[in-house]
Amino acid sequence: MNLFGRKQKQTEAHNHIADDLSQKGLRMTPQRLMIVAAVENSTNHISAEEIYEQVIEKYPNVNISTVYRTLDTLAEMRLVTKTDLGDGRVRYHPADKGHHHHLVCRECGAIIDLDEKALTGIQATLLRDYNFIADLRHLGISGKCVKCNRQVVRET
Repeated sequence: MNLFGRKQKQTEAHNHIADDLSQKGLRMTPQRLMIVAAVENSTNHISAEEIYEQVIEKYPNVNISTVYRTLDTLAEMRLVTKTDLGDGRVRYHPADKGHHHHLVCRECGAIIDLDEKALTGIQATLLRDYNFIADLRHLGISGKCVKCNRQVVRET
């Protein structure tokens, strides 16, 4: 049984994150384990507020600052990625679940997955032309989706 009281197999990645945190000397409190589990078990990107809602179901006295501090630690250790998908919240995703990117419509909020092939060469160009080493493991690009662009064309 997991910390949410559900029967569930613990993932290798979850074990990996917990092991990495323990090796760095961080106590694995039930709250921290729940935060890690919430990130790992989320089918989508998850915000600190969404994680907090899950944690307080079991531990109502936990402060949201505990969630933010734990997520910051996970990000510093490169165990999670942080992405702004344009809704004013940073979202988190396990780093070991692969590189992926999103096109985010700033009109309707649609999120479209972007094939990594679309970014081929940009990292090399940024290094060559700007002497900038880009971290393109997880990227959100804002703009307008085709549906919203069609509405603009019809209105003009």
